Amino acid sequence: MDAKKGNLERGAGILMPISALPGAYGIGTLGKNAYRFADMAAKSGYRYWQVLPVGPTSYGDSPYQSFSAFAGNPYFIDLEVLMEEGLLTRAEAEACDFGSDVSDIDYAAIFDNRFKLLQKAFRRSNHKQSAEYQSFVKENAFWLEDYSFYMAVKFHFDCRSWQEWEDDIKLRRPEAVEKYQKLLAEEIDFWRFCQFKFREQWKKLKKYVNELGMKFIGDIPLYVAMDSSDVWVHKDLFELDEDCEPIHIAGVPPDAFSDDGQRWGNPLYRWDRMEQQDFDWWRERMKANASLYDVIRIDHFIGIVNYWSIAADCETAIDGEWKKGPGEKLMKAVTESIGDAGIIAEDLGVLTPPVRELIAKLGFPGMKIIEFGLDCEPENDYLPHNYNTSNIVAYIGTHDNETLVGFLKNASEEQLEKIEDYFGAESMEDLPDKMIRSLFACVADVAIVQTQDLLKLDNRARTNLPSTVGTNWRFRATWEQLDRIDTAYYHKLCRMYNRLA
Repeated sequence: MDAKKGNLERGAGILMPISALPGAYGIGTLGKNAYRFADMAAKSGYRYWQVLPVGPTSYGDSPYQSFSAFAGNPYFIDLEVLMEEGLLTRAEAEACDFGSDVSDIDYAAIFDNRFKLLQKAFRRSNHKQSAEYQSFVKENAFWLEDYSFYMAVKFHFDCRSWQEWEDDIKLRRPEAVEKYQKLLAEEIDFWRFCQFKFREQWKKLKKYVNELGMKFIGDIPLYVAMDSSDVWVHKDLFELDEDCEPIHIAGVPPDAFSDDGQRWGNPLYRWDRMEQQDFDWWRERMKANASLYDVIRIDHFIGIVNYWSIAADCETAIDGEWKKGPGEKLMKAVTESIGDAGIIAEDLGVLTPPVRELIAKLGFPGMKIIEFGLDCEPENDYLPHNYNTSNIVAYIGTHDNETLVGFLKNASEEQLEKIEDYFGAESMEDLPDKMIRSLFACVADVAIVQTQDLLKLDNRARTNLPSTVGTNWRFRATWEQLDRIDTAYYHKLCRMYNRLA
């Protein structure tokens, strides 16, 4: 494998989803607040800004359940940039209800109002005449038309899953495809416009971030949502029966997060068919993501080697079985498709010898989560003194974990005493700073801190509680909070521990 896909430059970083950025209009975007946040991260000496998946979200609002493995989230298109371009007025945006709590995302309010504004901007735009738009359409031909058509049909059928559409278009019969392409031509154009604007704004932000000396770490789920253009268009690549229902679905067995395991519900890939096609879909997917990110974190990397297969009619993940994945064959296609981008293997879970061997052979950095080591048993692999290689990305916790303050508040008195002893803290209030300092000092090439942990927020600011739906992915920071971060102090830590960008 090309060495540039392996070890990352030593540095520190911050985990901040685009959705969680401050600003008006209900959700974080790619506008001025993203640039201001990048400035703050650069002042802190960080080399990396990690985001969660940026795809369009579906039921449950999870970025890991998206309508497309390629598209960007239209919610992230900045409305003020559209105002500057003369496509919207401030009065039009301010007339919409995006929710009243600046620290929370009201997805229902955003869904009800965002697309109305984007439709107005679309009708006023002359983007189709621009060379940039023509290039965009050509460069993204593999997925753009399919996704735009899918979204147009989806809204035509009141946003129901494609499995509930009329049979002719559900099965993509040629005469139905032709019929709906004519019927929904303008709507298809609208969804192309949204993707063009998303990519246009993302490209400018990425250029700015890179010029500050930082890199974007992006995140992609291993699996795709059943209700997605990918499954609708490429049914033959997924484990579906003749009625387009999943035969087996993805998840993980019982673990630290859930006694019943996690039943994700994503359809499983037909890896044999993907291999017969030289993993073309994966090649295109990774090429598209490499155009967004400098480094790509592959979520649930262990599923590439061995994956948990659950019968679709099973209500929990307990009764699944392990099956062999494509392993090195897929990763060869991946590394050939991503140019200069790096890879992080999210290797949390059941690390079997074949998983360890593949990661070692490919040279990808794996992950360590300090929260997983807070039983403070001396031999625990997640404690910093046991990191036996620098080629890892270390975290206090990720989006799936409790916030650091939340974890400490829920710890027993006995556990808290052990944690204080390990990190040399005199009290619980002293622990967050001591633990972040320990993270920066450890041997791991990359140390990432969640924004919530820098802000010392409790579990009310938790991003996601796995296996639950309804209150996740809603956290937003405010500038009142972010401006309290001592950037000079973190810059000093980065310099002290050789992490300075």
